[in-house]
Amino acid sequence: MTGAAKRLGREIAIEFARQGWDVAVHYGRSELDAQETVAQIQGLGRQAQAFQADLGNEVAITALFQNVTKQFQGLHCLVNSASIFEYDRANSANPLSQKSLQAHMQVNLAAPILFSQLMFEYQKSKATKKDGESLPSVIQLLDQKLINLNPDYLSYTLSKAALSTSVQMLALDFAPFLRVVGLAPGISLRSGDQTNEGFTSAHQMTPLGKSSTPLDVAKAAVFLADANAITGSTLYVDGGQHLLPSARDVMFKTNS
Repeated sequence: MTGAAKRLGREIAIEFARQGWDVAVHYGRSELDAQETVAQIQGLGRQAQAFQADLGNEVAITALFQNVTKQFQGLHCLVNSASIFEYDRANSANPLSQKSLQAHMQVNLAAPILFSQLMFEYQKSKATKKDGESLPSVIQLLDQKLINLNPDYLSYTLSKAALSTSVQMLALDFAPFLRVVGLAPGISLRSGDQTNEGFTSAHQMTPLGKSSTPLDVAKAAVFLADANAITGSTLYVDGGQHLLPSARDVMFKTNS
């Protein structure tokens, strides 16, 4: 699982462990956080190991996948959670730059697709399935704002929109060896300089009166990993947040 050292990625990794999965924990720079995630998973009686890689480097991505499959030879689900989330907006003091767009595209789009291709080749080479076993899967972490667009976080949104499109394309290309699904959370954790009060207010701006918690998203990921009939589609786990249009990213409407 990429980006599993902290925040939402950690919660997803730990929930997989709670449900009986062993977990390979990827991290970029947060080694101590990754080791803490590993310790928590091992405390649940499951196997875990931390793996470092720069997801902006294609050679490192391939090496990471090879190292993981040597240690976890029954690799059955890949969760692409790692993401860059940095602010830019075309009509602002922080407009999109080529450097920012490229960085977001490398980590948020290219890396998940490269991992997905490696996962497909790995599963195709095995080409065996035990009766009653779920089909292998790739879960791409997306964002509810993809169907609730606003101009904030332009590079991030463009990268995730492209990744969302790839879900259907790869699902068609990788069947029947590998399922590909999207998982789109709502606002689940504080971001940037958002205050606790601002986050609490933003979290309540949904039809259900609350958006997703990290545990909600983690449980949905485990569900998708076992859902044999789901491929090429995206599950929105956001309390209906995507149903309420907003001219700004919700954190700016509530930041104080």
